[in-house]
Amino acid sequence: MGRIKEAIVLAGGLGTRLRSAVPELPKCLAPVGGRPFIGFVTDYFRREGIEKFIFALGYKSVYFDDFFRTAFPRGGYEISLEDEPLGTGGAIRQACGLAKDKTVLILNGDTFFRIDLGALSDFHDNRHAHCSLCLKPMQEFDRFGVVELGEGGRVSRFREKQYYQEGLINGGVYALGREAFIAEEWPEVFSFEKDYLEGPAGATGAAGVAASRRLFGLVQRNYFIDIGIPEDYRRVQEEFNELS
Repeated sequence: MGRIKEAIVLAGGLGTRLRSAVPELPKCLAPVGGRPFIGFVTDYFRREGIEKFIFALGYKSVYFDDFFRTAFPRGGYEISLEDEPLGTGGAIRQACGLAKDKTVLILNGDTFFRIDLGALSDFHDNRHAHCSLCLKPMQEFDRFGVVELGEGGRVSRFREKQYYQEGLINGGVYALGREAFIAEEWPEVFSFEKDYLEGPAGATGAAGVAASRRLFGLVQRNYFIDIGIPEDYRRVQEEFNELS
C-alpha cells in the first residue's frame, strides 16, 4: 500500500456566487490573510506528502501566474487547461492524463479540509475502492447534501440539499482510482458528482449510487471550510489560523 503522491486541484470554476465579494479573481485565488486561499490548500497537502499538483484551470487562468511563481518556484506542478468548460468530471478526466500513479487525490481549490492523507490512502487501498470520499459531520445545515454509509463505509445513498439537523457531507476530497476512471466511456463534458458518483439515469441503484462502482466514505472530523459563498468567505478571514 502506497501513500498518495499526486493531486488534481479543480480551480477552473466561474465562482459566480462569490463574485460580489471577489469580483475580479477566480474564487480559489481570493485573498485570505494576505495570500491566495488556494495556497493554504497546496501548502497543507504538500506537508501531507503530495509531491505533484495538477491544476485543472479554465476561467481566468492567467491570474494564476503569480501564484505559481510564488508557491512553486522549483516546479512540482503541471497545468491542465480547458479550452471550454468541461464540468468537474471532464476537468478531472483531462487532468488524469498528466498523472502517473494508480491513485490520485482530487481537491477543490476553494475548499480546505484538513484530512489525514495517510488514513485516506490506507482506507482506499484496504477496501479496493474505485473512489473514496472524505466526509465531514455537520449539524444544522442546508447548503450541502448528505451522504449515507452502509457496511464497511460503503456509500449507500446520496441525499439532496435541504435542511438537515445533522449528517455527513461530501467534503470534496477524494482518492480516485485513475485507471478505472479514465477507462470508462465519458462525454466530453460531465459532472463528477452527478454522473460519476451518483451515476447516469438507469445505471444507479435505488439509493442513487452508481451500481457498478465501489464507492466508500471515510469520516474526517478536522477543520473544513468551503469559501464558495460570501458568508463563508468572510468567516475564513477570522479563522485563517486554522489553515496553517
